[in-house]
Amino acid sequence: MSHTHVIPEQPVDGDKRAKRNALILSFAQALYYISATIQVATTGLVGHVLAEDKSLATLPVTAFIIGSLITTIPASMFMREVGRRAGFQLGAVTGALSAALATYAIYDRSFWLFCFAIFLSGAYQAFAQYYRFAAADTASEAFRPRAISWVLAGGLIAAVAGPQLVIYTKDALAPVTFAGVYVASAAASLLAIGILSLIDIPKAPKLAADGTPPRPLREILKQPRLRIAIFSGMVSYGSMTFLMTATPLAMVACNHSVDSAAWAIQWHVLAMFAPSFVTGRLIDRFGRERVVLAGLLLLAGAGVVAHAGISLWHFNLAMILLGVGWNLGYIGSTTMVTDCHRPEERNKVQAVNEFMVFGLLAFASFFSGKLLHDTGWETVTISYLPFVVLASGLVFLLSLRSTRWGAAPNSP
Repeated sequence: MSHTHVIPEQPVDGDKRAKRNALILSFAQALYYISATIQVATTGLVGHVLAEDKSLATLPVTAFIIGSLITTIPASMFMREVGRRAGFQLGAVTGALSAALATYAIYDRSFWLFCFAIFLSGAYQAFAQYYRFAAADTASEAFRPRAISWVLAGGLIAAVAGPQLVIYTKDALAPVTFAGVYVASAAASLLAIGILSLIDIPKAPKLAADGTPPRPLREILKQPRLRIAIFSGMVSYGSMTFLMTATPLAMVACNHSVDSAAWAIQWHVLAMFAPSFVTGRLIDRFGRERVVLAGLLLLAGAGVVAHAGISLWHFNLAMILLGVGWNLGYIGSTTMVTDCHRPEERNKVQAVNEFMVFGLLAFASFFSGKLLHDTGWETVTISYLPFVVLASGLVFLLSLRSTRWGAAPNSP
């Protein structure tokens, strides 16, 4: 059995440029997630205020996911032509414009204009989701997991700052509630444009160093390691979204307060990003597959705990396990994806990965609420577990295969 593993040229600066890029992208990630957190906290509420038909209140959330889904591949192709810096700045510009348009829509009390504004915000997310891949572009193989972790660690700042911004700005432009929140979101996006001007990432080469053209996508996807990495990333993100989306509704239905539900989500978001400070080192020490497997097992544990009871500690513990599991599974899967393509192939491979992840994300966010309404919380807590079990089995078999045939722990 042959293994196709492309070892990148080792940086002569000892990853100095990669570390600088990772730190810059971490700050950009924090600013993006501040905008995203603001929207997660308020979009449904604003939709409920603006919509004449209250059953459409969550339509802006769907518009956001659809905007991300359809922009994911064009965003990657655009950055292949113009580079990471210009692409990321365009994404942040879109974020600022969408927030400004949302502010106007709230003043104008236009529900459909608000939906369109949030749809545009999805394009900002589509670009921002590539920050973690960009951090790996200039990194050596040894530093790559930590570079990705550094970027996701930026979300920890947003987990603290985002809710506070909502509290302090929702009435800043009274009597128009929530208009000030979107002004703050626009300001964060504008600041991100300046931060992103500092990154130093060369454009992806069109050809390999020896003049060899990129492999066809079909050939690249023949790698079992890549297919499993994409699938495990989909399951990690999809499972997290599926259970997290239903949790606040379930908690209120179980007679817990709205504040208790907000705290559960706050603990969840902190658990999503806090492990990023050590996840890269865990990958270095134990390997990609073992970290992904640990993340998947924690995701399964979240469902088991949630199914076991409806007390406050059941919900809180489930949300913490869900956040940590997402972190390990998502960062580990992302690192595996970067192992499976050459520099000249990165844009199209990463585009396929993100499209698949967002496709499942759109389904999970919609189906979670419907399943909760139709069948109850107990069904929600266990219905995603077969996918976690399948992904865990595939990752485990991949790890055994690598050991059996003497492949390096991190090779495809």
